[in-house]
Amino acid sequence: MAGAMGELTPADGQHAVELARNAVTSFVANGAREQLGSMREAFYTRTGAFVRLEKDRGRGRLRGCAGSYEWSDHLGEALVDAAIGAASEDSCGSVVDAAELDSLRVSVCIVGNVVLTDDPLADLELGTHGVAVERGAKSGWLYPTVPVENGWSAREYLDRVSRTAGLAPTAWEDEDTMVTLFEGRVFEEREPGGTIQERT
Repeated sequence: MAGAMGELTPADGQHAVELARNAVTSFVANGAREQLGSMREAFYTRTGAFVRLEKDRGRGRLRGCAGSYEWSDHLGEALVDAAIGAASEDSCGSVVDAAELDSLRVSVCIVGNVVLTDDPLADLELGTHGVAVERGAKSGWLYPTVPVENGWSAREYLDRVSRTAGLAPTAWEDEDTMVTLFEGRVFEEREPGGTIQERT
């Protein structure tokens, strides 16, 4: 999967974010699933994807997030699924309202290599790996760019992901908690509906 992720061009990243925004809009405004037209070859690769929606007002407040590091669907479908999930009631407790669409900033993470680890503290490379934590019905994840932006250590990063899953900060150390590391490329709108950049 690293090859497929690496082959994405800046134009592909822009299209990925546009597809996620269109999927959110179709779902919120019309209750419909975005229909995929013809896409570049990269979008037919089976890979996982995540989508985050942040309110532009209120200092980047998280409005919704969803996705999966698994690649049961091709990238186009994975992006649409994640976008709908992020806008739905299951994400942050309430469905995104049509009035919010113009104030939402959309970002996507396109997944590459996935690493199952028994020693996340040793295997985690800050700036390279996103982290997903799962135990029972609880799960949470953060983009690979997040710890670098916030100046977190590897331990702080793992603690934070555990908290996003609704678990104790040190839950990642427990044997019954599954920790997955994934590589990913993050593309985002600079402002709601605006120009799109790759975050590094």
